[in-house]
Order: sequence, then structure tokens, then C-alpha cells
Amino acid sequence: MPADDDRGPEFDGVRIGRPATGALIDAGYRFLADLPDDLQSLRKLHGVGPRAIQLLAESRDRE
Repeated sequence: MPADDDRGPEFDGVRIGRPATGALIDAGYRFLADLPDDLQSLRKLHGVGPRAIQLLAESRDRE
């Protein structure tokens, strides 16, 4: 579980990289369960790219 100020490469255990992790945290997301159903909507966040979205989707599908 990441701390609120953690800008490491992992978001809730998913290794998506520092820019994507920081963008999600700055947007108020802390856990996979917090993310919107439409992960593509996260593309508007600077630092969140297609690979991060793919990894998040795969991880969420496993839960």
C-alpha cells in the first residue's frame, strides 16, 4: 500500500512507473479500486500512457 506521498514506480502493487504513479496520486487515486471503470479516461493525466493503463487493467482483472 503506497503512502500518500510515495512517488515510486508502483501504484497499489502494480509497477507502472513514477510518472504514472505520481499522476494518479495527484488526481486523488490511491488504490486500484479507486480508479474509474473506464481506465482510458486516465489518458488525460500527464504521465499515464497506454502501457500503464494496460498494466492497471490486467491487475484489476485478476482481482
